[in-house]
Amino acid sequence: MNIPLVDLRAQAAEIADEVEPQILEVLRSAHYIGGPHVAAFEKEFSEYVGVAHTIGVANGTDAVELALRAVGVVAGAEVIMPANTFIATAEAASRIGAIPVPVDVDPDHLLISPEAVAAAITGKTRAIVPVHLFGQAAPVEALEPIASAAGIPIVEDGAQSQGATRNGRAAGGLGLVAATSFYPGKNLGASGDAGAVTTDDPSMAERVRLVANHGSATRYVHDAVGINSRLDAIHAVTLRAKLARLSDWNRRRQDAADRYAELLADVPKVTVPRSMPGNRDVWHLYVIRVPERDRILAELNAAGVGAAVHYPDPWHLAPAYAHLGYRPGCAPVAERAAGEILSLPIYPHLTDEQQLAVVRALRTAVGDG
Repeated sequence: MNIPLVDLRAQAAEIADEVEPQILEVLRSAHYIGGPHVAAFEKEFSEYVGVAHTIGVANGTDAVELALRAVGVVAGAEVIMPANTFIATAEAASRIGAIPVPVDVDPDHLLISPEAVAAAITGKTRAIVPVHLFGQAAPVEALEPIASAAGIPIVEDGAQSQGATRNGRAAGGLGLVAATSFYPGKNLGASGDAGAVTTDDPSMAERVRLVANHGSATRYVHDAVGINSRLDAIHAVTLRAKLARLSDWNRRRQDAADRYAELLADVPKVTVPRSMPGNRDVWHLYVIRVPERDRILAELNAAGVGAAVHYPDPWHLAPAYAHLGYRPGCAPVAERAAGEILSLPIYPHLTDEQQLAVVRALRTAVGDG
């Protein structure tokens, strides 16, 4: 048995006949960065999210950094974010010279806690970054009055949430500006690293485009110190083909999540994930909670199940952030969950037979086989 955490080969096979001729056309055109495919994708993704502007960039980390810079985050500013996100969210703030500030999450859905955000705001806070973790949108509407009262913008990290909605509104269109990642393993993945910033605000879009292109809107005229972060045409070709299938692929993920919940309903040692009321989850990851997580993970992997952990340590306890002085206990809910969470294989092409095999292996590992 060999069941991967995500099957990118199956996705590639489904779109191959469509994208391969277009990729060849890009290679022959020698128009590798930007161009008509990138412009078309930006328009199509804006329509999908329901925003006015999409700016394609090189990767999701750049997207978060560019979004933060667009709202005015500078060196020395504080940026509030959940403790249980991939370290890239914190890195994006650090690359500006800002200080990432971890806050705890709610115990049921592991999404950012509005109460913790309110308690963490200081005179140095310049942005709040709710992370739409595992494919489920954070409760941005609960953050809005807190942010508004303090005059602080909300910058979404939507790297795992393409297609998710919160109270009928799409992730990526809930805050002033949002960042997303098209890393190949995402629900909407490119043929390599890629990302985007989305916004309804034309001034935000203009600022992001300027900074992402070496601070230049006119060739060799540099109005700001920028970076080099642009979307490649070949990635846009892949993204357009996958975007046309994304709603169906997300529906298949939902079906797989429902099937897991049914198959695991009678396994008391396994806590299955629940969607927050108001959310339509796109199940980027299917994250259960189990005792003796590391032993169970090892047994699943030995049985050929590509389970994994997202993420084994909260970012604020990583050696890279030791200089900030955070200690265990800063975010007790996130820290406790980090020792229990376990991601099971989930992707659009996961079969019923594969899911049954995953559940059999899991039952055996937890002693319920």
